[in-house]
Amino acid sequence: VTQYMTIFDLNCRLCPRLATFLDEVKAANPAYFCRPVPPFGDDAPRLLIVGLAPGLHGANRTGRPFTGDHAGILLYHTLHKLGFSSAPTSASADDGLRLIDCRITNAVKCLPPANKPETSEIVNCNSYLAAELAQLPQAIVLALGNVAHAAVLRAFRLKPKDYVFGHGARHVLPHGQVLYDSYHCSRYNTQTRRLTEAMFHEVFRHIRNELEN
Repeated sequence: VTQYMTIFDLNCRLCPRLATFLDEVKAANPAYFCRPVPPFGDDAPRLLIVGLAPGLHGANRTGRPFTGDHAGILLYHTLHKLGFSSAPTSASADDGLRLIDCRITNAVKCLPPANKPETSEIVNCNSYLAAELAQLPQAIVLALGNVAHAAVLRAFRLKPKDYVFGHGARHVLPHGQVLYDSYHCSRYNTQTRRLTEAMFHEVFRHIRNELEN
């Protein structure tokens, strides 16, 4: 966690609803991480993936983004396939998996009730995302879902109407940074086939091609 301290606060309790909820979940599940979840991956990645928020039995349990829950299955499999991860599955924070030229972070660092952060909580947490993005001016950014997309735009003080979210969309931001969009790799999206494995892989192939060329 140390390398991320300027862009992350493990003891943050800015959002009363989230802080209270984490205390309740910790009381019911003493072994769970139940704190703001730090970014995971390279110090100077060329790809920054922005998710929504920790999952109850995923990152909130393990302390590592997308680790140990359904949403991580497709993500880590895809990262490994495209050369961004040392292994195709992520079971626990101490499983030895490394990200390669990649980092994963979240728009909201704490577990929200019902997986739905309130707007004020997204705004409160945005300064951490903005600081992280400011440290990575050359990185391609991939937003998983519309909430993450909007949070990235907020961090850059850009208007959503000027950069409309769409799966597979590629946006060149005013300072030259590139933002890609994908539907979130959630259980709901994959089980309803809104997002297929082929669709997800295609987004990462475009990113990989752009990085190599």
